[in-house]
Amino acid sequence: MKRNKKKRILSIAGIDTLKLLGVNDRNIRIIEDFFDERIVVRGDEIILTGSPKHVNELTRVIDRLIRIAGSGREVTEGDVRAVVQGGEEAEKKDETEKTVVYYSASKRKSIAPRSIRQKEYVDAIRDNDILFAIGPAGTGKTYLAIAMALAALKRREIERVFISRPVVEAGENLGFLPGDLQEKIEPYLHPIFDALMEMVGRERVQRMIDSGILEIAPLAYMRGRTLNNAFAILDEAQNSSIMQMKMFLTRLGVNAKAIVTGDITQIDLEDPDRSGLVAVREILQDVEGIKFITFGEEDVVRHRLVKNIIRAFSSIGSRLSRAAHGDETGCDRSAGESSDDILSVTEETDE
Repeated sequence: MKRNKKKRILSIAGIDTLKLLGVNDRNIRIIEDFFDERIVVRGDEIILTGSPKHVNELTRVIDRLIRIAGSGREVTEGDVRAVVQGGEEAEKKDETEKTVVYYSASKRKSIAPRSIRQKEYVDAIRDNDILFAIGPAGTGKTYLAIAMALAALKRREIERVFISRPVVEAGENLGFLPGDLQEKIEPYLHPIFDALMEMVGRERVQRMIDSGILEIAPLAYMRGRTLNNAFAILDEAQNSSIMQMKMFLTRLGVNAKAIVTGDITQIDLEDPDRSGLVAVREILQDVEGIKFITFGEEDVVRHRLVKNIIRAFSSIGSRLSRAAHGDETGCDRSAGESSDDILSVTEETDE
C-alpha cells in the first residue's frame, strides 16, 4: 500500500536564516531526527513532505521557531528541543520570552531568560532574599543576577548594588603586579564591568560608581560592612573560603538581597575542600528562606560547542585531577610520562 504523503511549503522571506536554521542547518537536523522526516530548505522556502500528522506537527514547530527568529533572537538548540517536545515545555518556553528582566532605553535592549531554567532562576531571585546559583560557565548566572539588580535599582526597591569576587592569585602575587591597587584588581573584576557596560553603557557605569550607587570590589573589602537597602552579588564564589562565605552572608542588613554564583568544578583554591560554595550546600540546604538553583551543561546558552566542551572536560576531570596531583599524593606517573603531558586547565567564567 502506498504511503499517504502530504507536502507543505513555508515561507521564510525576511527572516535571518542563520538565526533560524543555525550553523550548517543544525536546527533543521535536530527536527529531522525527532520526526524522522526529510526537510528541504530552498532559497526563502522550507519544504515539508511526509505523513499528514508529521507535516502538521512540523508546521507547528517551524512556525514557532520562525517567530523566535523574527523577533531578532537566535534560535538555540534548547529552543528547538522545547518546541518539538510541545505541550507543557513549549508553553514554559513561551513564558520565558515574555519575562523581560531589564530594559535599557539607552541601549534599546531587553534582557530576558533564554531557557526554562533561567526563568526559574529569575523567579527564585524575586522570591528569596538569599539565593545560590551553581553551575557551569555560560548558563547566565551572573549576567541575569546583574540584570535583576539593575531592575530593582530602577524600580527604587533598593538604593545600591554591590558586586564582588574573591581575588584568587594564580601564578602571580598581587604585590608584584604593576600599578596601584585598583589596577591590580581590575583584571579579576573585568567580566563584571563587561556585563554592566553592555547593559547600561560605560558612562553610566562610571556615574553610578562615582555616586556610590554601584560598588564593584574584591570580597575582602566587605569585612566590617553592613549592607542595607542593597542588592549584593558574589560571583565566582567557588573560590571563597568557608569563613569568607560566612562573612559575605552575614553582611546583609535591612531590605537586602544576596545572590551567590559559582561553578564547583572550577575551584582555584589550593585546597578545594575549603571552598565556601561547596560547604554551604550542606550547611544551609535546609535553612528556610535560602534557595539553591543548580544549572547543568544542558542550560548553557553560549555557542553550541561550549556545552560539548564542558561535557568533554567533565568526563575526564577526575583523571586530569589525579594526574596533576600525582607528585603531591605520592602516586607515580606511568613510564615515559613527563610533566609536559599533564594537562592543567583554568576556565574563566565571565557570564
